[in-house]
Amino acid sequence: MIEAVADITEDAFLGGQLRLKQKRSGHRAGHDAILLAAATTAKAGDRAIDLGAGIGVAGLALARRVAGLRLGLVEIDPVLAELARSNAAANGIAAETIVLDVTADAQAFAANGLVPDSVDVVLMNPPFNDPVRHRGSPDQARHTAHVARDETLNAWVHAARRILRSNGVLTLIWRADGIADVLAALSRGFGSLSILPVHGEAGRPAIRVLVRAVKGGRAPARVLPGLMLNDESGVPKKEVKEILEGRAVLPLAEP
Repeated sequence: MIEAVADITEDAFLGGQLRLKQKRSGHRAGHDAILLAAATTAKAGDRAIDLGAGIGVAGLALARRVAGLRLGLVEIDPVLAELARSNAAANGIAAETIVLDVTADAQAFAANGLVPDSVDVVLMNPPFNDPVRHRGSPDQARHTAHVARDETLNAWVHAARRILRSNGVLTLIWRADGIADVLAALSRGFGSLSILPVHGEAGRPAIRVLVRAVKGGRAPARVLPGLMLNDESGVPKKEVKEILEGRAVLPLAEP
């Protein structure tokens, strides 16, 4: 059941192409979800699953760009899942919403129609803040959405690997200083990695990495030129504005 209207905001994404409701407090969707969608490759007819979808931003942004996508939104929080369901309907996007823990076993996934080797595309924005260095929010939903446990990344990648078809594609976003953990998690069953560092400011280390991986892929890994969100004066770059407004995609999304 969606919370009281006073606790919900309606916000524009993709330059107004999507209008999505989300909780006023707790985790708030932002640029990471839109960058993830812009980095995800998909085509009409593909079955695409957004793991940990929240209110559905990344999956719905992908579906807005790719007509004919068979979209599934997987979310553990029933309130967020209901918002995702409502958001899909309000924006005229066909999507199946599934209330499910991403770390659940294969039987639980299969009971929700996510059997092994049945999905073409997985995109995900797992909780990635380091619990040692990041003080978790007292708001439990926000804490769950932001803070990773030791096993989080491996468990989410394992879930993606299980449901993806051979040569299916996983796209994820993670904090840049955790790239070694990403590479280790993807070393089991994935290859053909493409890595895009994301920098908040010119001359500063990357703050995020977007990674595309192919189940069973054998091509060498490649590191793409970094994406700079802001120029030297701190103003968002033109190409970034185009991506956030849904008028351009990132190189990872190109065939």
